[in-house]
Amino acid sequence: MAAPGWERALRLGLCALGLALSVYALHVESSRERDPGYRAMCDLSPSVSCSKVFTSRWGRGFGLVEDLLGKHSVFNQPNSLFGIVFYILQTLLGFTPSTLAAVTLLGTSLVSIAGSLYLAYILFFVLHDFCLVCVTTYLLNGALLLLNYQRLVGLSGSGPRRAKPKGQ
Repeated sequence: MAAPGWERALRLGLCALGLALSVYALHVESSRERDPGYRAMCDLSPSVSCSKVFTSRWGRGFGLVEDLLGKHSVFNQPNSLFGIVFYILQTLLGFTPSTLAAVTLLGTSLVSIAGSLYLAYILFFVLHDFCLVCVTTYLLNGALLLLNYQRLVGLSGSGPRRAKPKGQ
């Protein structure tokens, strides 16, 4: 069964915004690496700076890959690349009418929420920064989690059931 039109439109909007923000984050990071004086549109003040976050050690491989696999590991990529892959996957699987696709969507959403919570902690309590791009992606990931949960419940038919009126 295909997803309702509203769900497809909402998914497309959320994923398009997530993809645009991820591409922008990659642009900011690469521009800042080439030119340390580069100032991104999302750098509003010393404590509201996305380029500070994107170029921190937590901006690549979630700050974990370098310690585990080394700085030059193929997995030590900018977090924005992982975001690009995630939003493309969410878009493509979101238009696949199968329970397996819905389970995969929900599973990848749960992983994205875990990553968002981890990075939000780093953002606020370690870097003491506020990143508009980051926080927006966290909110998008939360919205996709709800959408993916709703989709799986709808496909599995295990959602809330209405009681039949007496006499039927």
